[in-house]
Amino acid sequence: MVVGTVRIRLRLAGNSSLKGKRKVVKSLAAQVRNKFNVSVSEVGLNDVLQDSEIGIVTVGNSASFVNSVLDKVMDFVDHITPAEIINSEIELVHMGTDWGTAIDVYDF
Repeated sequence: MVVGTVRIRLRLAGNSSLKGKRKVVKSLAAQVRNKFNVSVSEVGLNDVLQDSEIGIVTVGNSASFVNSVLDKVMDFVDHITPAEIINSEIELVHMGTDWGTAIDVYDF
């Protein structure tokens, strides 16, 4: 089993309220969730008006499949969000039959 996570830091330039931020983040999360069947949540910077940190997770049988899904998610987010992607990080956790763990980290 391979667990893939991506953490995306967004800058919402011109945003002046938490309500406005919440609208953008919830819309983005819903679109990503519906298109890719992944888990999405705002995981950080909750009280910062112009920045947000989004976490996205998926699980699969192969690292190439999980990495491909997360790459497609990143491309999708880059094209649909009015926010600027400041930073992102993809991490794959391989969980074998012996319950050991190996971790691959990809910075973009």
